Amino acid sequence: MGMNAVYRGPEDCPSVIPVFPLPGALLLPRGQMPLNIFEPRYLSMVDEALKGDRVIGMIQPDADSNPNSVVPRLYSVGCAGRITQFAETGDGRYLITLIGIARFRVEEELPPVELFRRCRVSFGPFGNDFIARAGENEVDRNGVVKALRDFVDAAHVKVDWRGIEEAPNEALVNALCMMSPFGVREKQALLEAPNLKTRAEVLIALTEIELARGGVSSDSTLQ
Repeated sequence: MGMNAVYRGPEDCPSVIPVFPLPGALLLPRGQMPLNIFEPRYLSMVDEALKGDRVIGMIQPDADSNPNSVVPRLYSVGCAGRITQFAETGDGRYLITLIGIARFRVEEELPPVELFRRCRVSFGPFGNDFIARAGENEVDRNGVVKALRDFVDAAHVKVDWRGIEEAPNEALVNALCMMSPFGVREKQALLEAPNLKTRAEVLIALTEIELARGGVSSDSTLQ
């Protein structure tokens, strides 16, 4: 699945975007994220996005913020995605799919004028996100696949190994990061990795730590 819109660099991206704070949700450039939207404020957010550039920022609430806060503090880095699929369910929900564009850094959160939150953001620090498959040759693919095999064996789950073998390094690493069952802090570390090589290394390390802890079970499935 691709996008009709072309984002060649930070200058093609909006400086103000609605943000969707969702713990454990990781979107990465060119990754696909299906979302089931049902809260009124996020239905309103999707309506507003569809009127304009269809861009929404996925971001996690800071794991160290007050869990009882009505407006939890956000991490400083998220990833913008464009709505490429949209459907109404007939029972008040929207089913949408986002394709990741690039990561952004939050410059400031704007005063609320809608039900949803908006931020002024900068894409400048993540210029390489706009280059498809950048740094693929530096990825330890064998290490990534080994970590995946070890996880699959421990969790007793099935994966499409043919699809794994055929996937380019960027698609493989980013898809595994997005589907991984790790917590908020770990997902944020994967998001903020400076490049694809480092993201793959973080993914391998997190998987090895989880296996060593014995935290992998049949419930730890790839989403």
